[in-house]
Amino acid sequence: MTNAETPIRPEDEVVQICCDLIRIDTSNYGDGSGPGERVAAELVMALLTEVGFAPELIESVPGRSSVVLRIPGTDSTRPALVLHGHTDVVPAEAADWSVDPFAAEIRDGLVWGRGAVDMKDMDAMILAVVRDMGRTGWRPPRDLIVAMFADEEAGGKMGAQWLVRHRPDLFEGADEAVSEVGGYSTEVDGRRVYLLQTAEKGLAWLRLVAGGTAGHGSQVNTDNAVTRLAGAIHRIGEHSWPIHLTGTVRQLLTGVADLTGTTFDPEDPEGIDRLVDALGPARKFVAATLRTGSNPSQLEAGYKANVIPGQASGVVDVRSIPGDEEEVFATIKRLAGPGIEIEPVHQDVGLEVPFAGNLVDAMVAAIDAEDPGAVVLPYMLSGGTDNKSLSRLGITGYGFAPLQLPPDLDFPGMFHGVDERVPVEALKFGCRVLERMLRTC
Repeated sequence: MTNAETPIRPEDEVVQICCDLIRIDTSNYGDGSGPGERVAAELVMALLTEVGFAPELIESVPGRSSVVLRIPGTDSTRPALVLHGHTDVVPAEAADWSVDPFAAEIRDGLVWGRGAVDMKDMDAMILAVVRDMGRTGWRPPRDLIVAMFADEEAGGKMGAQWLVRHRPDLFEGADEAVSEVGGYSTEVDGRRVYLLQTAEKGLAWLRLVAGGTAGHGSQVNTDNAVTRLAGAIHRIGEHSWPIHLTGTVRQLLTGVADLTGTTFDPEDPEGIDRLVDALGPARKFVAATLRTGSNPSQLEAGYKANVIPGQASGVVDVRSIPGDEEEVFATIKRLAGPGIEIEPVHQDVGLEVPFAGNLVDAMVAAIDAEDPGAVVLPYMLSGGTDNKSLSRLGITGYGFAPLQLPPDLDFPGMFHGVDERVPVEALKFGCRVLERMLRTC
């Protein structure tokens, strides 16, 4: 067989697709001022149409572009599977980086750039495997709905949320979904462990608005909006939320205890911390899932040093344990105190789904086939994904972007961080695992 006749496999082109996506600046500032996802969506369209598919490009508003494709499975009577990614990224300050964040430089066996882990790596794996379907004609056991959403980094209002609300027909008959921030590896006591995301915390971005009496900065003012806001922000930011371990977290910690030859006692906070620490870099996600969190993230007040403003505002990023949302909001309101209005900027549900079933079995088996002897455990994501939006259609969502990583790579720390990068070999590994899963799920 000549080189010209050598078949192209997904792992042969996944790195190039990932680099091409990273080089398209799709920074999402959350206020509509970014470049949008149109150019990336057009690349996705070209990659899919080139191999014979007919995807649909849909815009919620001009420039905010999503792409959806439905591929018939061998048994279309079964419920469909949604395989989805997002093409937007958080902004990157180039001066803070070691490389140009949008150059997709390959250095030391890694692809560097904004989106390399969140989530143009997974986008590339999806596209590479789906392109193989188009080239060779193989089909998954059930209908596959491939979606590349806009606006995930701002809560999906212009992407997944909009499509669920305005185009639910695109997801007709689907009952499960697979997307980002799960399936990556870490090491526990020398054993490779893959964390499959089966839960994610609730989300509430809350604006606190304090009123007061405006006046001259030299005068006595006992009705100062900045002081009132500062007190509320301090109380909320310093609040010690109680430990609340859900079924997913308990299952994870039990698995870690088994691997380390210790025991898991849900009443022992120090023991819990030791188990979390055993997860290496992954502890950054896991530690935040032991309890609700509330982090002040924005402040705004005044326009001149000697003028006391009549209003001050700040934003708090609240991530609640699934099911605790109402209780958490009541606590935030109490901590804010009198004279503070609370305005939701964006809110979304927490999720927790079973670590069981045919799809989970297919994911675990695919990992085992490529990395025999590895362990797969469930975990809760401290952030959120577009699975929140799909859940409104009754679709059960998992996080499974399979990557075999070096144990010392701080993968969770690169989400929204500086010098984001992903190993080339991890992308190729992910393609092989993803293809196995899609052939059997």
